[in-house]
Amino acid sequence: MEQINKYIEENKDRFLDELFGLIRIPSISSIKEHKPDMYRCAEYWKQLMLDAGADKAVIFDTPGNPVTYGEKIIDPNLPTVLVYGHMDVMPVDPIELWKSPPFEPEIRDGKIWARGADDDKGQAFIHAKAFEYLVKTNQLTCNVKFMIEGEEEIGSVHLGQFCLDHKEMLKADIILVSDTGMIARDIPSITTGLRGLSYWEVEVTGPNRDLHSGIFGGAVANPINELSKLIASMTDADNRITIPGFYDDVIDVSKEEREKLGQAPFDLEAYKKALDIDDIQGEEGYSTPERTGIRPSFDICGIWGGYTGEGAKTVLPSKAYAKISSRLVPNQDHNKIATLFKEHFESIAPKSVKVKVTPHHGGQGYVCPINLPAYKAAEKAYEDVFGKTPVPVRSGGSIPIISTFEEILGTKSVLMGFGLESDAIHSPNENFPLENLFNGIRTISKFYKHFKG
Repeated sequence: MEQINKYIEENKDRFLDELFGLIRIPSISSIKEHKPDMYRCAEYWKQLMLDAGADKAVIFDTPGNPVTYGEKIIDPNLPTVLVYGHMDVMPVDPIELWKSPPFEPEIRDGKIWARGADDDKGQAFIHAKAFEYLVKTNQLTCNVKFMIEGEEEIGSVHLGQFCLDHKEMLKADIILVSDTGMIARDIPSITTGLRGLSYWEVEVTGPNRDLHSGIFGGAVANPINELSKLIASMTDADNRITIPGFYDDVIDVSKEEREKLGQAPFDLEAYKKALDIDDIQGEEGYSTPERTGIRPSFDICGIWGGYTGEGAKTVLPSKAYAKISSRLVPNQDHNKIATLFKEHFESIAPKSVKVKVTPHHGGQGYVCPINLPAYKAAEKAYEDVFGKTPVPVRSGGSIPIISTFEEILGTKSVLMGFGLESDAIHSPNENFPLENLFNGIRTISKFYKHFKG
């Protein structure tokens, strides 16, 4: 550890300058006005790879946002690691809740505060710097490839085709990903499962124009009222999802595995305190970690319609909208679930309104076997840095492209995350502890020491 610690100490100011330059690019993939920023970010990643020691780095166009690819092949007969990360970030709304500008990174209380500090610029940057260290100190023992995409936050829409088109170029023994988290700053964990995702936008239309709520209220269906009723019917009193056929493919986790998952440290009171809530809620019969790790969920991500400006306007709106997502467990097919929801939601709508459901991006769940050589190497790497064996956990989040990698490239992924729940990814005031950034560099560099293919 002495050598890597010395390298980090000598270069940490440069590391932070480089990371801050990356973060300052507002690469929001869901907003088309930021398309030029996606290319700026791709160029930045290209230079990062070359400066770190890659033999080559190339920017590939897709029908959507670019992909930056880099590689260093030291011997074709040696094992190959493919590092996956993403350069795009979530929108920053509501901007007024940020304590500092989201694309002007600041260090406060030992943390980097900015959009993308954790998800995923900070965590992907860890791999670039671990790779740099190994190259500069002549310790790299396998081939390394990088694939940094620009559409993860909108479902990796074009990356599947990119993988099909470049299967030989992307050939690897394992895919290494840091886009997940740890249980706590001193409790390392490896994510062994991810939930899948289905996502929809719903439009409910009533009268052909906004109406006076006094003259028409009580006689004409209010789209917001009806949308609210439809949404409320999607779960029952036990918080189970009511869509017919929704649970048909859900495989119940065995009692033994539930017991093993239950060994992961979890403080319910601390969890509630951190979120400033008085109580938790979820599917009856399951613990909080089980509800987010091994069970599906259904959530309204946004709802709007009518008048929302300052003061009052007595209007019966013509339309109402919602964005809805469902997290899925492995074995649930996101395309099937998308169809089941659309058919059910449209079928139960009253005749007084018209309902349109538009499916958006989705993806399958993923499970990583804990007997993979790469998993064992990751385990040893965490032990070297943190002095304890990482806990295997199933994450409530989704990285839809991971299952696509296995389907198209035939390659498993190991998820070595260094984020914390308190990092507020996707929210205002996203942050990433400096301690986790530097420990991540240490841990990834140790992974290569232990990985034999």
